[in-house]
Amino acid sequence: MTQSARRCFRCFRPRRMCYCHAISPVQHRTSVLILQHRRERFHPFNTARIVHASLDRCELMTAYNVELAEQFAQLTLPPKTGVLYPDREAKLLDDLRPEERPEHLVILDGTWHQAKTLYRDIPRLQTLPPYRLSPASPGRYRIRREPNEHAVSTLEATVAALMALEPDNRELPRLLQLFDRMIEDQLDRQNIVPDAAPLENWRRNERRRRGSANVPRVLTDHLDRVIVAYGERDLDRPTPIYWTALRLGTGDRFECVIDSPSLHDTNFTQLLHLDHNAIEGAVDIAQFRNAWRDFVQPNDHVAMRHQGTARLLESADAVFAPNILLKAINSPIARMDSHDRPIETGETRGRVRLEAAVKFVEKLNAHHPHNAPANSLAISPKPSASR
Repeated sequence: MTQSARRCFRCFRPRRMCYCHAISPVQHRTSVLILQHRRERFHPFNTARIVHASLDRCELMTAYNVELAEQFAQLTLPPKTGVLYPDREAKLLDDLRPEERPEHLVILDGTWHQAKTLYRDIPRLQTLPPYRLSPASPGRYRIRREPNEHAVSTLEATVAALMALEPDNRELPRLLQLFDRMIEDQLDRQNIVPDAAPLENWRRNERRRRGSANVPRVLTDHLDRVIVAYGERDLDRPTPIYWTALRLGTGDRFECVIDSPSLHDTNFTQLLHLDHNAIEGAVDIAQFRNAWRDFVQPNDHVAMRHQGTARLLESADAVFAPNILLKAINSPIARMDSHDRPIETGETRGRVRLEAAVKFVEKLNAHHPHNAPANSLAISPKPSASR
């Protein structure tokens, strides 16, 4: 069994805690569209996945806000579409007469701050009639902290909205039962397994000290979970033509050239320093995707130089772990090199740039107050075989 096989790629939880087998279809009349903030896609406790997998008439869209806005603007929305958002003009769903109820409901999935940015950055949402809930009790999501006692998870909000719109529906409570089961299983594991990793709380909103570096905790405390990656873009398409990565915990390396007509452009391949052997070993995009999926392990984070690199993975449908954008890190100690060092014989430009990213991550880790300086993970100048 490969490392990636330990994780379910449907619910993104460890297979031993996968809940997919317990999901059963829930029939309902009101269609649902979930617009999910990009950072929620791989969160292990995200509930939108349960909603999407359970509801009979539910779609899920995930992308960066700008891209979501473009995609949402092109959708043909059904009549009587509304958005669940507590705007000042929002009507309480429980107060609506049957003829006033929306027939299609848009749900925003993310932290409260993320939901506000979605509503702000997707102009078409502001043209839809807004609706709100009035929770009678605090949220049941005990493994993720909510911003206040009346905030609820996406699953709870969706079920509450549908029950208000379809008070005669007797299937919706099954979703809450599955939700409670997932929470109890997680809490039981945390109490029973002595060395279980602590619950990661992405809802926490702690005030950062002014001037402090915004270094993700995984880069200071868990380098064994970090893969540093770099990709080169195809000459004619916004897809990867070369991808290389290094796992910091073990030094394992990934390197792949993706087949493309651009590989026949000698000037382009010389710019990337791709030699004949590397080009001959090129694989198609599906083979690259499968190889990368096998390389990425549960709990990994992929650190990349900037947003452009991250979008290459998205274009290949090969995002299998949360991303860390190194250019976004503000640190007075370490800086990302803006100039490439000379490329030696046998090296690719991608390997040189990957080396710079690795050194940046190591400096961040070594200078963290809780860490002693670590030995640098050497990158061999000679390319390894493509995977």
